[in-house]
Amino acid sequence: MLTLGGKPLLEGVDLSVSAHARLCLVGRNGCGKSTLLKIAAGDIEADEGLRFLQPGVSLRYLPQEPSLVGFDTTLTYASSGLGPLDDEHIAHTLLHELGLTGTENPVHLSGGEARRAALARVLAPEPDILLLDEPTNHLDLPTILWLEQKLAGMRSAIVIISHDRRFLQNLTSETIWIDRGRARHLGRGFAEFETWRDKELEEEEKQQHKLDRKIVAEEHWLRHGVSGRRKRNIKRLSGLHALRTERRQRVMPTGDIKLEASEAHISGKLVIEAIKLTKIFGERIIVDQFSTRILRGDRLGVVGANGAGKTTLVKLLTGELLADSGKLRLGAAIEMAMLEQSRLSLKADLTLQDALTGGGSDTVEINGVRRHVIGYMKDFLFKPEQARTPIGKLSGGERGRLMLARALAKPSNLLILDEPTNDLDLETLDLLEEMLADYPGTLIIVSHDRDFLDRIATSILINENAGQWREYAGGYSDMISQRGSGVSRHTQSEIAQESQKKKNNSDNKSHDRKSLIKPKLSYKEQHALTELPKKIEALRESRSKLQRLLDDPELYTKDQSRFSKTTEAFTAINAQLSLAEEEWLELEIKRESFEK
Repeated sequence: MLTLGGKPLLEGVDLSVSAHARLCLVGRNGCGKSTLLKIAAGDIEADEGLRFLQPGVSLRYLPQEPSLVGFDTTLTYASSGLGPLDDEHIAHTLLHELGLTGTENPVHLSGGEARRAALARVLAPEPDILLLDEPTNHLDLPTILWLEQKLAGMRSAIVIISHDRRFLQNLTSETIWIDRGRARHLGRGFAEFETWRDKELEEEEKQQHKLDRKIVAEEHWLRHGVSGRRKRNIKRLSGLHALRTERRQRVMPTGDIKLEASEAHISGKLVIEAIKLTKIFGERIIVDQFSTRILRGDRLGVVGANGAGKTTLVKLLTGELLADSGKLRLGAAIEMAMLEQSRLSLKADLTLQDALTGGGSDTVEINGVRRHVIGYMKDFLFKPEQARTPIGKLSGGERGRLMLARALAKPSNLLILDEPTNDLDLETLDLLEEMLADYPGTLIIVSHDRDFLDRIATSILINENAGQWREYAGGYSDMISQRGSGVSRHTQSEIAQESQKKKNNSDNKSHDRKSLIKPKLSYKEQHALTELPKKIEALRESRSKLQRLLDDPELYTKDQSRFSKTTEAFTAINAQLSLAEEEWLELEIKRESFEK
């Protein structure tokens, strides 16, 4: 048992992992899945109960947010998970297969790169038990497919928490459902879980209805049927009290999220028309002579490996980024809302209420109707007392729901969703899919979730390498049937070779494509180039203040908690500063090259 804040989060939960088992832990966000995995890994201790690990059994744990603090390179980090008899070359090989060299500085890693390094660390020793918390988060499709094959071929017992249905269906043979603090076991894989869960809830509802009817009958007797046989009546009355207590103590299922998109006026039939759009960064062709027509009601899924240019293509199609050549035409009365993947707009010190209202208000407007922010929060399973909670204190799933709430509150007839499934539980994904199915506008979805794309998309746009994008009718599975293969990973050398080949072929034509391109910084890039020096200066000042605190040799002995928080803050600001400096340098180099 584990209690947080006075209420048991987990109560009487059993988790038994046998040799070669393939288990998945499922349940709503906040139900205690990650906590149970941390207890099993030995990272935290339960208030009651026993954790037993067979002597000699090796165990590795992949947390939802791995920390690489204290390591010079990704190789030293990955190698730290090896046992005394394990070969360091295995870690290096895994890093290479995951697209890393082993020389990367952990401070400068993106979320996806940190996740791949953490995977190499837990996979390298091939432990007897492998605990994985959201292993597919921030991974692209080629890496997810690689991970599936790797795990399927391992002899380790595996326990997985994931929102990726297809991933769970392909790997698991047992399911543990964490529901209202207790664990329910299904001796079959995730493919059969949802049907079983619905039957369990239906049976529970029937039992609750019977209990309610029995209480009503007993209360009727209490009011009208009490007679002189006092001993029997006292026993029956105590039975009624017991029934009332049972109903009062019964924990009901968590309510469903109420997803509703604010709808704008209907757009014109033509939403986006692109004619031979081209975008080149340096020597690399991101988009090459791409043409498409997106009509009202289309659901376009965009897939490709990380770095293929998915976000760049979407920015070109929405006009946020200027193409080097080609024409873009947006339809009439387009009102766009976007769910961004990076969540950079969520400042850590901003409160939940201010993030939804924009600050200075306690209401939000949904489809022309003003609602109190607390009521809107409840639609997304936030508690009233969380209104003043800083966003930095929210879990990954809560931040995902907040991003949804913000995006759906904006009136739109064109909805752009960049990795909408990250950190959302399966029930929330079900409701999101239902809402999107009823959405009257147009959708453009960038996602690595195969099941989500199969359920939502009417066509798939995939990167064929070297700036070539091709559209296939249907969902992701339909695309594979037509194309013969899914998304594949291309190495940087392959991309460079393909780009150079295309550029050489282009040079042999009667006109040189480069002569038609008049590159210039977009408005957004010009604004960033102006604002980044201010941001860099502010970050340097913050870093200096934290450094002065850490320079105190007595800080650790006086206040270990403050030392840890200061160290974490220093690492985070240092990473932000490095990214800002790199972004400014890239923009400055780009500006200078355009002015030559």
